[in-house]
Amino acid sequence: MQTFLEFEKPIQNIIEQIEKLKEVAAQSAVDVQPTLRDLEKKLADTRREIYANLSPWERVQVSRHPDRPYTLKYIDVITDGSFVELHGDRTVKDDKAMVGGFGLVNGRSVMFVGQQKGINTKMRQYRNFGMANPEGYRKALRLMKLAEKFNKPVVTIIDTPGAYPGLEAEERGQGEAIARNLFEMMRLRVPVICIVIGEGASGGALGIGIGDKVLMLENTWYSVISPESCSSILWRSWDYKAQAAAALKLTAQDMLANKLIDGIIPEPVGGAHADIDGACRTVKAEVVKWLDKLAKTDPDKLVERRIKKFCDMGVVEKARPTSRTKAKA
Repeated sequence: MQTFLEFEKPIQNIIEQIEKLKEVAAQSAVDVQPTLRDLEKKLADTRREIYANLSPWERVQVSRHPDRPYTLKYIDVITDGSFVELHGDRTVKDDKAMVGGFGLVNGRSVMFVGQQKGINTKMRQYRNFGMANPEGYRKALRLMKLAEKFNKPVVTIIDTPGAYPGLEAEERGQGEAIARNLFEMMRLRVPVICIVIGEGASGGALGIGIGDKVLMLENTWYSVISPESCSSILWRSWDYKAQAAAALKLTAQDMLANKLIDGIIPEPVGGAHADIDGACRTVKAEVVKWLDKLAKTDPDKLVERRIKKFCDMGVVEKARPTSRTKAKA
């Protein structure tokens, strides 16, 4: 059963009409094909119109859509089912919110690391809703260093509401684990591609988000804080989350304009959940394209460019005071 967001009600109404029409056709000899074609065209036009004018808050809602494909689905399509998951951080335990392992991409061995939210209530609890503990980030780093050892590229897939904020996570060094990942990912001597497929919240996302190319799907977000949390801090209420989403400049379009990411991966009309296989194939094409390009780059150059890219973010150059300004002072 499909799930529809509030702004998708017009789409839902048309789909319900199409389903009723198909039922009529199945139960009688009435020719409904002309009407069916008109409704399908109307559905395509409505989807296109709605998704061409999404607000930042609506994009946040789409990024959380329960029918969107999650990390393991993308990995399965990208690797044609060759993915072999690896487990454990060799210190505490295996964090189910963070998955990783080797897979073949057009015959090339690639290390995949990403957050997995879970596809239903039971699995979401098992995966801790994609919120990794310190051992999850340490597992991710172990796998990335393993890839570096064998000279294999790394692809990270980001989809998390944030790192797990529980007391036990802080006791085991959540902040240190994420900081260590930032430091070590900067220096990896293999190509690193990072892709935001849903939510990219705070340090939980950044903990596997340092790469040569950082890409976002069209209807995703990437920010230091969620709109709801921002609203609760500034207005003491979640009622202003739409205003917060706009102010945070967290959409893929805003991130690209501010030169914080390297590209936007288009989604099918209606979002990734409207055509899961199509969305996965598009992501695979981007992964293959950048792996081919980055494979030609010298490892020292990779590290140098990666460090420079992230060090240049947020840099502000102040204008030098003129002689007239100095005289006034």
